[in-house]
Amino acid sequence: MFTEDNMAALQPPQQAVRAAEEVLPRLNQIEVAAERLGVGRSKVYQLMGSGQLRSVKLGKRRLIPESALIAFIDSLQAGGAD
Repeated sequence: MFTEDNMAALQPPQQAVRAAEEVLPRLNQIEVAAERLGVGRSKVYQLMGSGQLRSVKLGKRRLIPESALIAFIDSLQAGGAD
């Protein structure tokens, strides 16, 4: 059974969380997302258009949240995307 002490031990240290946030941006440019996924820009736009890859609009820019990249990769591993 989990207690508060056990649960605290399972959580990542706050320093590690902050360090990860500094290394990985929360919003990725299309080109960066394409590079990280190993595909071209047009494929990223295609994935966004089909709804397989979430994006947000900030001003005139279209950006890919880090959480959307992770969710997309998870769906690939589960066999849910091309």
